Amino acid sequence: MGIPKPLVQLNQAFIVLTVVVGLFIPAVLILPFAIGVITLITRKNPVISFGKRFLRKPLNSYIPEDPEQQRFNQWIATICLGAALVFFIVNIPALGYAFSLMVMAAAGTALMGYCIGCTIRYRYMMWKHKRLNTNH
Repeated sequence: MGIPKPLVQLNQAFIVLTVVVGLFIPAVLILPFAIGVITLITRKNPVISFGKRFLRKPLNSYIPEDPEQQRFNQWIATICLGAALVFFIVNIPALGYAFSLMVMAAAGTALMGYCIGCTIRYRYMMWKHKRLNTNH
């Protein structure tokens, strides 16, 4: 079963909002980073779990999003947020801002309908498929 699209969008909005605040107060980036780590370890996103209670229709009546794709996207966001935190901690704020802005831009454009993580994963899968089928 897929993840209802409104819940995916809630998670994306959460990431955008916390990263915007994190640009002014970098310590706030710990929140979306921690949520990402929890999600990757448990395969349950606390933001999505929280949001389920606000859906008015049955979960299967919403457009589904691919859970594997969402995990892939979560890996990218969590790694970038972790890198941003490290750069802020070691006093290289320019790179902290760069990694934060990448996450914010990816989540923001996903809210508008374009998923860069989907493009990356698709191209990776095509590269892998092509490599496996040409090395015989």
